[in-house]
Amino acid sequence: MTTRYWNIDLEQMMVAGVHFGHLTKQWNPKMAPYIYAKVKRKRSHITNLTRTARFLSEACDLVFDVASRGKEFLIVGTKKRAADSVVRAAIRARCHYVNKKWLGGMLTNWFTTKTRLYTFRDLRMEQKTGRLNRLPKRDVAMLKRQLSRLQAYLDGIKYMTGLPDIVILVDQHEEYTTLRECITLGIPTICLIDTNCDPDLADLSIPANDDAKPAIRLILNKLVFAICEGRSSYIRNP
Repeated sequence: MTTRYWNIDLEQMMVAGVHFGHLTKQWNPKMAPYIYAKVKRKRSHITNLTRTARFLSEACDLVFDVASRGKEFLIVGTKKRAADSVVRAAIRARCHYVNKKWLGGMLTNWFTTKTRLYTFRDLRMEQKTGRLNRLPKRDVAMLKRQLSRLQAYLDGIKYMTGLPDIVILVDQHEEYTTLRECITLGIPTICLIDTNCDPDLADLSIPANDDAKPAIRLILNKLVFAICEGRSSYIRNP
């Protein structure tokens, strides 16, 4: 049972399209408890928003508790429809994020990731101070290409000094590699799951439309609000 009130409104979720699922032929039978009905005309499933509200409330409770203890979050959403919402949510809640491409082994091979982050920080500093432009033109062009590549993949985790305490995944199918890495390392996960997903893989699954921008934005906004509230509690009571 949820322990706090997070103002999760069913009508608001309907307007955002949170309830729209995938085609019935794409469904995962494990999602049956979370499905309200089947729309025959469109041959698609409708998610039970009452269940969505319950699990979203539990997720908000969880992130509030984790944030109130000063822990670190990583938000992952690399598909185009989620990328902008992920950046805005992460900046607002002071979380790390990945919204372009997940580099395999980013968590499970953390030593290599740390090395890349050191290189990224050094190149950024050299560019900022102007030292980069003092090198031969060929070297400058090569290093700028490397910096651009690292910026695209690592910009959202440039301040991450260790493994995150909890990972929020916007799409289970799209971020399956990330999910497997979290499972391997025992990192708790919160995952948006559509009707074609396996609800047993994440530690806490939120049944919701993971394709519509408004639905993704609404879910992330609720989680971010809870994180911000938790962080405020930590600052007041360190």
